[in-house]
Amino acid sequence: MPSPGLVPSPGLVIVDKPAGLTSHDVVARLRRILRTRKIGHAGTLDPMATGVLVCGVDRGTKLLGHLALDTKAYTATIRLGGSTTTDDAEGEPTGGADASAVAEDAIRAGMAALTGAIEQVPSSVSAVKVDGKRAYARVRAGEDVVIPARPVTVSEFSLDALRREDAFTDLDVTVSCSSGTYVRALARDLGAALGVGGHLTALRRTRVGPFTLSHARTLSDLEDDPALSLGLDAAVATAFPRRDADADTATDLSHGRPLPVVGIEGTYGVFAPDGHAVGLVAERDGAARPVVVLTPAGSVPPPDGP
Repeated sequence: MPSPGLVPSPGLVIVDKPAGLTSHDVVARLRRILRTRKIGHAGTLDPMATGVLVCGVDRGTKLLGHLALDTKAYTATIRLGGSTTTDDAEGEPTGGADASAVAEDAIRAGMAALTGAIEQVPSSVSAVKVDGKRAYARVRAGEDVVIPARPVTVSEFSLDALRREDAFTDLDVTVSCSSGTYVRALARDLGAALGVGGHLTALRRTRVGPFTLSHARTLSDLEDDPALSLGLDAAVATAFPRRDADADTATDLSHGRPLPVVGIEGTYGVFAPDGHAVGLVAERDGAARPVVVLTPAGSVPPPDGP
């Protein structure tokens, strides 16, 4: 077990983010817990949201821009009967109508219409850039922001439970979607389609790419026992296709040299004979070209003698 405040590195820490903290707040806490400044995150979560936040430690930060985090899964609660300025519970009310009698069949039909390949307008307070500036910054400055619709894919938008409360109807839902999909925009659009308004009251991310809540640890757990969720080798093996290389090939990659192709699509990990991840490569123009070198020259064990 590592000593308190010490952590084996490099690698990934998958945090179960609590509500009320920004993703940057989580990174600041991790820097204190793990006693290193070299920490970054991928796949930002809003302060209201909880769940899976992928953080890189030391050389693990080199993976963050290359992880296949293009699919995500959430559980959420949508309140029908009121819309807000932010499409979630943190915004100011902007109207709505009595949703106590909205039929479940109509709700399910509305959800079905928002499933599949759709055009979605992100929330005006999202992090989408408009003319080089974040939309939420423009809204805070008093500007009227119009964000064009963009294609996203919602592979699942299912109803888990329905509750009636006064003039509201609350929906517990499960969403699986492509990166860039806003669940609060689904809440907004569902409420608008039903004519009663809607907004998000709770959001929990359960998966980002291959990383799930089973990998995640709370900040309290990390305070008590600082440790990586996945070391560098395990992180590469989990997130990318694998190519096992001989010592000469591994050494070539550690020097940044291209490798012979083997027919693996996309970015994949190359492992030395000792099982350590040497780097990430992608095949193009007849060679497997380095994307990231994780094990520097001199760190790869030499090949066996004759």
